[in-house]
Amino acid sequence: MSTSMTGDSATLGNTIAGGTVPCSMLFVHAHPDDETIFTGATMAHYAALGTRVALVTCTLGEQGDIYVPELAHLAADQADQLGGYRFSELRTACGLLGVSQLRMLGGAGRYRDSGMPGTSGNAHHRAFGYTDVASAIAELADIIVELKPEVVLTYDESGLTAHPDHVRTHHVTMAAIRTAADPARIDRWEVREAYAPTFPRGLLEAGQVRFRASSENPFADVGELGSLPFVTADGLLDARVDGSPHAEAKLAALAAHATQIRPDTWLYALATNLGIEPTGVEYYRRLPLSTLDVFPESVAAGP
Repeated sequence: MSTSMTGDSATLGNTIAGGTVPCSMLFVHAHPDDETIFTGATMAHYAALGTRVALVTCTLGEQGDIYVPELAHLAADQADQLGGYRFSELRTACGLLGVSQLRMLGGAGRYRDSGMPGTSGNAHHRAFGYTDVASAIAELADIIVELKPEVVLTYDESGLTAHPDHVRTHHVTMAAIRTAADPARIDRWEVREAYAPTFPRGLLEAGQVRFRASSENPFADVGELGSLPFVTADGLLDARVDGSPHAEAKLAALAAHATQIRPDTWLYALATNLGIEPTGVEYYRRLPLSTLDVFPESVAAGP
């Protein structure tokens, strides 16, 4: 399964069951809003086709910035109640995207948002990016066995943003897929394919050109695109999901995450200036299941 910006539109999961639509898909994300930003159109697209779309979110995003002034008191260094508020935002977004099951890994609040590297959130005893991973792997493996997804979607090893929770989510998910399929389990499930969202270099280059003279250029501080972890050369893309009919649902889901998504965000700017493609079409690279035995010692042990 391959595609390019100008080639035929490959459909995520089209190698499953002879090209039929997957019966069940599981998305694993680090924080509320990640599901919408990176995979929202894909969720809505497959939900509309009848696929059971489930989401596991690993933390409540307690360390996030707050872009609603009247809610500033919820911040981690004040009332520390942002996580609960973001959970309500997440539930609303899931409803808009057709997600049939939402699970918080280990239960709501079990793992905490670590914050970006070098911030105070790293030191919290529940920080997801730095806690022991054995329980997280076991919990996610049990969910995989229960929900029986044919396709799992999560980040690649870069985490897309280098956020420690994103990187940890990748490693936990891949290990959980392996654990769920362990022949020694009485109840087991073998995931057929796994994918990671990415952004095509060609699309972002087009954005650089389009916004070059704009005072609201979201690419102003972007240097060489090839050096960014979330950018993939067009010829290396493995799947393109055209969820254009659901672009408005994705935008509505973004708006549901009001504490995190500013009205002037680059996400809206792209939709306004580049058309429906950046909003309704999402791209992926396949995650090889043949390398699941490799689990970095540094990740397993924490900092």
